[in-house]
Amino acid sequence: MGKIRPGHAAPLQEAYRLMHEHHGHLGWWPGETPFEVCIGAILTQNTNWSNVEKALENLKQEGLLEPRKLFGVAEARLAQLLRPSGYFRVKAKRVRAFLRVLVEDFDADLKRLFEGETAAVRQRLLGINGIGPETADSMLLYAGGHVSFVVDAYTRRIFQRHAWCADDAGYDEIQELCSGSLRQKPSAELLDYWQDYHAQIVIVGKTFCRKSNPRCELCPLRSLLPENSQRGVR
Repeated sequence: MGKIRPGHAAPLQEAYRLMHEHHGHLGWWPGETPFEVCIGAILTQNTNWSNVEKALENLKQEGLLEPRKLFGVAEARLAQLLRPSGYFRVKAKRVRAFLRVLVEDFDADLKRLFEGETAAVRQRLLGINGIGPETADSMLLYAGGHVSFVVDAYTRRIFQRHAWCADDAGYDEIQELCSGSLRQKPSAELLDYWQDYHAQIVIVGKTFCRKSNPRCELCPLRSLLPENSQRGVR
């Protein structure tokens, strides 16, 4: 530990205010059903969302976005349907691993899969081959109704550039920072708050805080950059 910058609750809360003021409420994650959200969370690994949408559309056209039907598809055929998402053979295995647990252990019932305390359900998901922390937390937050903060590459980049965490801070450390700093809402509002917070981060990361050629001068978070916050830039 020791890699998290202390005292960042106020900046993280202010960051949401600025992002929300700029974008409005985003109503995100993209997905028509909790099951589609789960499959999308697996497919979005190492690719962009437009590619995931093409793969999901393939499944929709075949009428396969239902647990038992999708589990009944041979892995080779599934891989071809998932081809647009990249690493399609690997992702077919990961989708199959998730479906095997969902169908065989929980009778294809997502509500049963997500039943229980958040920490226990998270460990259940992490025990499935191919599901790491970001994928598990995405499923929990957007499909399972669990308050579990998602940390992705955009979160890490934005936090590092604003000096809210060290360059070598790990996933769990950044998640702990967010979980501890962003609990000012009533419990009934916390799920929506964290869902929208992550959505705001994704949009800022894609549009402004880009890996190359960042557009800092247009970013809603520009006033929170270390060099600007010290000068009181708005």
